[in-house]
Amino acid sequence: MPEDFDLATYYPIFIYLLVVVGFAMATMIAAHIVGPHRKSAVKDMPYESGMDPIGDAHQRFDVKFYLIAIMFLVFDVELLFLYPWAVIAYQEGGVPAALKGPVFWSVLVFIVLLLVAYIYDWRKGVFRWR
Repeated sequence: MPEDFDLATYYPIFIYLLVVVGFAMATMIAAHIVGPHRKSAVKDMPYESGMDPIGDAHQRFDVKFYLIAIMFLVFDVELLFLYPWAVIAYQEGGVPAALKGPVFWSVLVFIVLLLVAYIYDWRKGVFRWR
């Protein structure tokens, strides 16, 4: 061990860890003791995404669920691309001065393409539930 190693500097971390683990255990024990214990057929039934688990397990889902999921991914990925640019674009030492214009116009084209996709989805009625 190094000579300058002092275990006393880690005591606050150990205390914090003990408090966190103790709180988690106390919360779970309290929920078990205080919580209701009434059993019923509905509570014992498995939960399947808001659908009654009765009948064939191979039901077809409406395409709307997939369209909404794909749109969520598209706009989520958009944020993944835009956030780092927004953070670093106008910082000192961020984007080099020679690239500020081209990078700005590329991001603007990216946003316009996403807007076109959003309008297309809107016109096709993806956002309307039957």
